[in-house]
Amino acid sequence: MLEWNFPVSGEFTKQVQDETVKNVQRFAKGMELVYRPREPRVGQTPRELVYKRNKSILYRYGPTSERRHATPVLMVPNLGISRPYIFDLYPGSSFVEHMVQQGFDFYLLDWGVFGDEDNGLTVDECVTRILPVMVRKALKRSGTHSLTLLGYCMGAPLSACYAAQNPEPVKNLINMAGPIDYKYTGLFTTWLDKRYFDVDKLVDTFGSMPADMVRLGFKMLKPTMDLTTFTNLWWNLWDDRYVDGFLALNKWANEYVPFPGEFFRQWVKEFYQENKLIRNELSLGGRPVHLSNIHAPLLVVGAKQDYICPPECARALMDAVSSTEKEYFELPGGHISLIAGRGAARHVWPKVSAWIARRSQAA
Repeated sequence: MLEWNFPVSGEFTKQVQDETVKNVQRFAKGMELVYRPREPRVGQTPRELVYKRNKSILYRYGPTSERRHATPVLMVPNLGISRPYIFDLYPGSSFVEHMVQQGFDFYLLDWGVFGDEDNGLTVDECVTRILPVMVRKALKRSGTHSLTLLGYCMGAPLSACYAAQNPEPVKNLINMAGPIDYKYTGLFTTWLDKRYFDVDKLVDTFGSMPADMVRLGFKMLKPTMDLTTFTNLWWNLWDDRYVDGFLALNKWANEYVPFPGEFFRQWVKEFYQENKLIRNELSLGGRPVHLSNIHAPLLVVGAKQDYICPPECARALMDAVSSTEKEYFELPGGHISLIAGRGAARHVWPKVSAWIARRSQAA
């Protein structure tokens, strides 16, 4: 017979009971997710469509009555890869909602979901034709002559390219986890090396960079990520708020979109393989792109555990521009945790919005 050789306290009994209850709740919630899956609601912050150009849409968020800063903010996200509702995931976990609550006239460029008909789209067209139109539309709607340009991920180098060629309307420039010096992009630098990766063959074969290949590339960066994610879900299945957040983020994390073929070809060759941006060798629309033409106040935000855009890759913009007012800060976490999640809401968004507010005209 098994005998207890230690006293069982009331506190120990309560801990066992609490954990038993949580395990039952976890099991019940797990069965519900398997047999009665629900579609999470994302992108709930009120918005208006300002302008549409082919697939690309410019949105303006929040009520006019709550705007306290006259200088508008235009956010430029990545093109392809994933959908932009990560910035407006759900109430209480939305960068867009935070910016609106801080009184900003906030705009978001949604590049759209591209199909085979868009495979001729290039980096040139995005920077020299689409972005300039979106900037003009935002300025006209806001009734101002300058704005804050906020680029995230791939949107940051695209924004930097625009600002280098069009410095006048850019009052402030922000790079959130955006690659600038591509020799520091970690595994992507190795995988996309021209000695091993023939981008011409891929684009000529498929016409685009298929969404499934995009998904595979990011999964291979950290193969154990799904295991870690679902393990964390199990331990928090009893927490409805955690589960709601997981469902929203998991929806986004598995909804990859393809790259237009010619954009992907130019992006890989001129940015990753030849690193032309930081070397001042890049030309878009027949005009050179010199980052030294940027004089606006600059904020660069890096993440210590970012394996998509390592900190030194983003920080390179600090030394490339001519701005006299510039700031860099680096926070724990990865690429996504800069823009979504509890850590972002506590540590990143307040710093970014406060930095912009100090450099924005009052409404």
